[in-house]
Amino acid sequence: MDSASLRMTAADRSRVDSRSTSHALPWQLAAVVFAATSVIVGLIWDISWHMTIGRDTFWTPAHLAIYTGGAVAGLACGFEVLRRSFFTNDASSAGVTVWRVFNGPLGGWLCIWGAVAMLTSAPFDDWWHAAYGLDVKIISPPHALLALGFITILGGALIMAVAEQGREADRNADGDAEASGVAPYLVAYTGGLVLAMLSIFTTEYHDREAMHLGSFYVVSSLVFPFALVAAARSTQLRYGATATALVYTLLMCAQAWVLPLFEGSPKLGPIRTAVTHMVSLDFPLLLLLPAIGIDLLMPRLRERRAWVQAAALGVLFLAVHALTQWPFANFLVSDASRNWFFNTDNIPYMMPPDWLRPMRQFASEPITQTASAFGVAGVLSVLSARVGLGWGNWLRSVRR
Repeated sequence: MDSASLRMTAADRSRVDSRSTSHALPWQLAAVVFAATSVIVGLIWDISWHMTIGRDTFWTPAHLAIYTGGAVAGLACGFEVLRRSFFTNDASSAGVTVWRVFNGPLGGWLCIWGAVAMLTSAPFDDWWHAAYGLDVKIISPPHALLALGFITILGGALIMAVAEQGREADRNADGDAEASGVAPYLVAYTGGLVLAMLSIFTTEYHDREAMHLGSFYVVSSLVFPFALVAAARSTQLRYGATATALVYTLLMCAQAWVLPLFEGSPKLGPIRTAVTHMVSLDFPLLLLLPAIGIDLLMPRLRERRAWVQAAALGVLFLAVHALTQWPFANFLVSDASRNWFFNTDNIPYMMPPDWLRPMRQFASEPITQTASAFGVAGVLSVLSARVGLGWGNWLRSVRR
């Protein structure tokens, strides 16, 4: 090999090393994904705290996890806005400009707003409790503000992940072999966190004792097709919806298995059920199965019109969800599920022993009401899938 070839080889190696360094996963994205995870973990922990112990203070570990997530997201994205606005003129930093001065990624702006909303809700919530006592409903005004902060931070994390995925795709199209390829997995991961958030916010409609009611499937059809179809469309993974549902499933399984390992007892009356360990949320819904169906069906519908795709995917979701969750519910209310894996002894301390959950019974309704609800669920599932297609298409186009 002559000296010119050696020089060329060294130059090529230098360019590859430069590209590898410049195309490393942005630290702001890693920070925001960590923040979103901390928020979800803290939220699950906080709900468990209320079901086990009762009234809390601002300084509980669960609250610290929630507000740490908000602070990390806000600070990381705030730093990136300042860096882009005042310390760089790099074209790769193109983003969304506010007030003609401040420039930052779209997802970063959402995270900043979400962090402000979350941190504002903390003193507001303390004042609310001092003025009005305990919350009668979960969604009080300060909790609504906090929930908006949650949603915005998770949405911001998802948008930042899909933006990086798009940039990776552009680099691959330009022949850059050093694109990391991590971003599609982060899209699925953050999508799983969003799916978990949607499940938590609608959890009062997803109790296992309600799984034979039409309202259970109405709420599921309103929420989950949107998230799963959007995941399948937005991520570049072949099984994007499945990966997203898997993240949700593993997260909810982990909390059901880990939380009961820790001791806990009520400190606020009335105490209607004896509790000695932390009470977890329910075992996850079987969303993996309709997610697999969506991933298998979607490629076959690619040339069809959007409403045809939505109709097929929505009907598929409802059919698979009902055919799997309905019989699984029979198992969940049976004594066979009373073990560490399914953890169906998760009875909150304030629940009387003669309620449906402790008695392992289903809520009931007339069959005509259930049939009518399934008709509504079918329509909502199609509409939800259509919105998910539109949202997923938009997400896949994001580059900033």
